[in-house]
Amino acid sequence: MTDPVDRFAARPFIAHYDAPRAAGRQSLPARLRDAFRAAGCDPERLTLDEIAGIDQLHLGGRRASRSLAALGGLTPGQRVLDVGCGTGGASRLLAAEFGSEVTGLDITPAFVEVAAWLSRATGYAERTRFLCADAARVPLPEASMDVVWCQHALMNMPDAATVLAEWRRLLVPGGRVLLHEPVAGDNDSPLRLPVPWAREVATSHLRSREALERLLAAGGFVSETVHDVSKSALDWRRKHGRREASDAPQASCPTPPTLPGPSLIFGEAFVEMGRNLGDNLAADRVRILEGGWRKA
Repeated sequence: MTDPVDRFAARPFIAHYDAPRAAGRQSLPARLRDAFRAAGCDPERLTLDEIAGIDQLHLGGRRASRSLAALGGLTPGQRVLDVGCGTGGASRLLAAEFGSEVTGLDITPAFVEVAAWLSRATGYAERTRFLCADAARVPLPEASMDVVWCQHALMNMPDAATVLAEWRRLLVPGGRVLLHEPVAGDNDSPLRLPVPWAREVATSHLRSREALERLLAAGGFVSETVHDVSKSALDWRRKHGRREASDAPQASCPTPPTLPGPSLIFGEAFVEMGRNLGDNLAADRVRILEGGWRKA
């Protein structure tokens, strides 16, 4: 069987999304398990609230996922492919709150390992499964999905046309694509880096809203509803930025262990990434879209 992941192509994303491991430190699953223990939690028995800081890595967190699910009118029993699932937060939310049968897909092996562990630890292993694969080469049968779900992942994919063709193959007739995605704004000045999806220009593949909509139309998808949610995303980013800055450890004022947060995944640069993302949103270098498209 052909390997569904091009290991060379995946290397930049593995280095970005598991930065401490790439620097030769402890693996992501081990870091997170240790952090949960330090916070007084059993890593094998966790709640969705306890893991919220590491399982919703997109702007807006659980609120944004619920908004996209409502826009898509999800119904119980639908088969959902969560592309770029990360640590599996949206997958578990869709299973828990909307009765979806979710397959999470990510190119980063550490994310897939963590996603499967967190689903077991929270009791959602039977409603979610996770695959390590490229979104352009998904090892699943044709017409096996009712919905393709994607939050903050296309901006890491250089060949979106091939990815969309694969989504079309996987969807049933009339199936839907639900997107919550960063796109390029009207300000074409250089993106302030690093941001949560890229440390270098080479791994950021932002497209304008118009370019993304053209790609979807050319790929055989009909637009149903598209909203610009940049303002609410910026408000959320500013609120969380203040909290992240206040949570940063101070040498003169040690703090007690807290539940794991994104810095355990992104490393020491996370606060800067969040600040830069807020600046890029405020300067209209980046916008955030939420929308639904139907397979024609």
